[in-house]
Amino acid sequence: MSTQILTVSSKGQISLPVHIRKLLSIDAGDKLVAYVSGDVIMLKTLKLPSSEEFEASLDEAQKWAMSAGYSENDVDDIIKSVRKKKRV
Repeated sequence: MSTQILTVSSKGQISLPVHIRKLLSIDAGDKLVAYVSGDVIMLKTLKLPSSEEFEASLDEAQKWAMSAGYSENDVDDIIKSVRKKKRV
């Protein structure tokens, strides 16, 4: 594991060192997710799927839903059911 000391700017910003950006293939405009636990901050790269990957995942989900006996008409009822459970 690599350790690097970073300095927080007056605007609350940090810069990731070049070797870390190269190691993780982080480019300008990429997104990171920050997790906080106690006094620990962990950053994780957030890579969005390509349109082809997204379509493949959607196709897989639709095939599963059909095999489970769900139809497009069931979606609203399922969403309402899940939302009710979260409120309780």
